[in-house]
Amino acid sequence: MKWILAAACTAVISLTLAPTADAKGCIKGAIFGGVAGHMAGHGKLGAAAGCVVGHHEANKADANKANAQAPADQK
Repeated sequence: MKWILAAACTAVISLTLAPTADAKGCIKGAIFGGVAGHMAGHGKLGAAAGCVVGHHEANKADANKANAQAPADQK
């Protein structure tokens, strides 16, 4: 019983002190990839690939926003 309590306390402390994950695009990509992979018989592989692609696309969109500049005033 003490072992279960110690494990639960350790888990709570670890989750509290852990840095937050940056999962932009990963969740949506994993859902779509998992569904597509499930149809092909490889649900977990599809979810992992979907997470990678979704995260890449989210980062690409952020980079495009950062590079976009307001039109310069012309004199």
